Amino acid sequence: MKIELLTTFLEVSQTLHVRVAADNLYLTQAAVSSRIKQLEEELGVQLFDRTQKRLKLTAEGYRLVKHANEMLIMWQKLKQDVGVAQPNAYQLFVGSMMSIWDIVLQDWLQKIHRNLDDVHLYTHTYSPLELRKQVISRLVDIAFLFEPPFTEDIVNEKVATVPLQLVSTDRDMTLHNIENMVMVDYGESVNSQILRDYSELNAIRHHMSQPRIALNFILEASGCAYLPKQMCFEHIRKGKLHAVEGAPEYSRDIYAIYLAKSHKKQLVQDALMLFPYVRN
Repeated sequence: MKIELLTTFLEVSQTLHVRVAADNLYLTQAAVSSRIKQLEEELGVQLFDRTQKRLKLTAEGYRLVKHANEMLIMWQKLKQDVGVAQPNAYQLFVGSMMSIWDIVLQDWLQKIHRNLDDVHLYTHTYSPLELRKQVISRLVDIAFLFEPPFTEDIVNEKVATVPLQLVSTDRDMTLHNIENMVMVDYGESVNSQILRDYSELNAIRHHMSQPRIALNFILEASGCAYLPKQMCFEHIRKGKLHAVEGAPEYSRDIYAIYLAKSHKKQLVQDALMLFPYVRN
């Protein structure tokens, strides 16, 4: 099976449109359709439902998405390890839950770029369960999540403690008149605390997976949400957001996990030292 067939399939699975996928891949529509047909013939299954105006993944197509992503990551690693990379260069494959990217990892990636100039970064987003699998299978060198596994094969290290505060677009909002609250997913331990403290107020209206999505939502539609303090600072200074007085505060620990016997263990540890929490 050719790698370009999987690349084309993944692009079509994301856009669900042959023309858009062709434009993104700089191919003709005929070439994209031909690749998808060839892949379906090799696998002996139909990957897309073409009965509607818009393409739709079949059950087999959904299953292939996961495997195709893993195969492309492995192919990238294979190319780099076998010699396509620059001499004396290292590759670091980083995986994380979606919500953690905005909280602490953007700055960390910049620090790696500035301080470890022989490192090439590859980043991916997965669910917590998938992150563990990716680390164990060596498809990801280091992963970030809220609640780490405790096994002998995996090292887990706390890299940050993020304070969360309730902020609102309404300057006059208090604990007694909270409305249009957006519940952000910070992991089970924090989620359960927030739900327990606010269950009687019936204030939670929406649930969102990422703090950045919640922030943009309340800035546009108004409302309130628990957000990382560092994400709110500029908006509070400009008067676009306001801290809700008397609201309980929470904090969210973020952990890095990696294989105890990884051949990149020293590189991973060097990268983790760029977190202020780890250095201190």
